[in-house]
Amino acid sequence: MIKLMADSTCDLSNEVLEMYDISLAPLSINIDGKTYKDRVDIEPNEFYGMMEALSEFPTTGMPSPVEYLAIMNEAVESGYKEILCICMSSGTSGSHQSAELAKGYFFEENPESPVKIHVVDSKCMSHGSGWLVLKSAMMRESGSSFQELVDFNESHKTNVKHFLSVDDLDHLIKSGRLTNASAFLGKLLMLKPIMTMKNGKGAIVAKERGLKRVLKHYVEEFIKRNDEAVTDFIIIGYTSDIKVAENLKIKIENETDFTGTIHIMQMGVSVGTHVGLGALSLFFMEKK
Repeated sequence: MIKLMADSTCDLSNEVLEMYDISLAPLSINIDGKTYKDRVDIEPNEFYGMMEALSEFPTTGMPSPVEYLAIMNEAVESGYKEILCICMSSGTSGSHQSAELAKGYFFEENPESPVKIHVVDSKCMSHGSGWLVLKSAMMRESGSSFQELVDFNESHKTNVKHFLSVDDLDHLIKSGRLTNASAFLGKLLMLKPIMTMKNGKGAIVAKERGLKRVLKHYVEEFIKRNDEAVTDFIIIGYTSDIKVAENLKIKIENETDFTGTIHIMQMGVSVGTHVGLGALSLFFMEKK
């Protein structure tokens, strides 16, 4: 039996988590002096509804090793012999380090345990790591072995393509993802930055004027980059405006040859803290 676990930034829907029995270690979010557990004490729509009225910029904290260890222990008590933990990029958070510490603690407490635990530094964010988690769940259901899941994640993790555009440049500045000068120019020209992941960290790869050009950019890059042999599903993410995500889905269906499943999922509170309202993302497997 293979247990799948991740941190809460994977942003997979509750439906998917329940369907595949995926456990999450929640990040913490400090909002105006009060600390919440992502997807435990606060849900995305609740957070986005209060975001514009906040007096201070929210901050996030990684899951503790204790939280990861609790999930590992519970999995073993339930009969799981193999545990695959997929974490957000170590370049953006200490979540991966916490999971590795938890793995070490587990074997210190259970030195004779035959359980196998592998922790993946996904080099991804949001639905990027979520893509790997969902793909792993589908492979597990199709009969793939634990080692096959490990090998897939380690060999493909840097090819999960991320595209993220935002409305509120101020959040990217406060998150250290964009300089004040770039933000000022972007606002002046009404440019929307498009980010991806490079070497495990966020990087701006394009700036487009207006939503229509952003959607066009996404579709053109998908057609050019998509690995048809591996991408059997796409994830479109959004923070506060699902209609924009639905428009992108329709555009992909109408303008590309892709026939797989297109999931639309909301970005969670941890990710939303850094990208703000109006964010739109796209995730698929890129050609190597």
